[in-house]
Amino acid sequence: GFGILVIWRHYTAIDAPTWFATPSTDRSTLSFAGMWYAYLSLPIFQFLLLRWYFRLFVWVRFLWQVSRIELNLVPTHPDRSGGLGFLSATVYAFIPLLMAHGAIVAGNLANRIFYLGSALPEFKGEIILLVAWLLFVILGPLLVFAPQLAAARRNGLREYGTLAQRYVREFDAKWLRGGAPAGEPLVGSADIQSLADMGNSFEVVRTMHMAPVTQDAILRLAAAVLVPIVPLLLTMMPWEELLKRLLGMLF
Repeated sequence: GFGILVIWRHYTAIDAPTWFATPSTDRSTLSFAGMWYAYLSLPIFQFLLLRWYFRLFVWVRFLWQVSRIELNLVPTHPDRSGGLGFLSATVYAFIPLLMAHGAIVAGNLANRIFYLGSALPEFKGEIILLVAWLLFVILGPLLVFAPQLAAARRNGLREYGTLAQRYVREFDAKWLRGGAPAGEPLVGSADIQSLADMGNSFEVVRTMHMAPVTQDAILRLAAAVLVPIVPLLLTMMPWEELLKRLLGMLF
């Protein structure tokens, strides 16, 4: 009731004749399509949306409880998240929620473009804020692991730094200070490969992420928000020109 009678009527619905309502001096008059939308479609949509919010709340609570456990994180794990990199793939489950929010905004923008004569570039700031906020809502809960990941990185830098210091000193003494046994060839020696492996391991620790979030996850979630808004580009240019520009960006 609050969403329909307050938010939608006073903040979302536009003050112009549309397919769902005709404005008057005191209040807007809903058409039959508007009644169906306001009293049937919109409540069902809000119910499904609130269920998604509840699922998100359960997920955030679960992550918080897991983050209170003393996790056995491995700084040299190839995912650069101490072994928590798999959590980055879990956010894809919220793509339908992000697309729904994108569709809501796309519908509101379309109403203002078609009925009030606005242009899509006027809402560039709102679109950027929407994408940033939704990314924070979905990816932000993964930041609960940041303290443990930061501690694992500090410990890893100290421990692997000490190990690397020991190894490079022995390598230096053996191959540069005359400590190598007589007749042992440098070419093909496993010491060179071990030195490179040590450097790679230390680099993995040094570049650890402070949250199990990948660039691929960020791009996919942002694309999910923008997909419903992309068709509004057709209000600015013909689809042939739009297709040509998209192909030019890809190739």
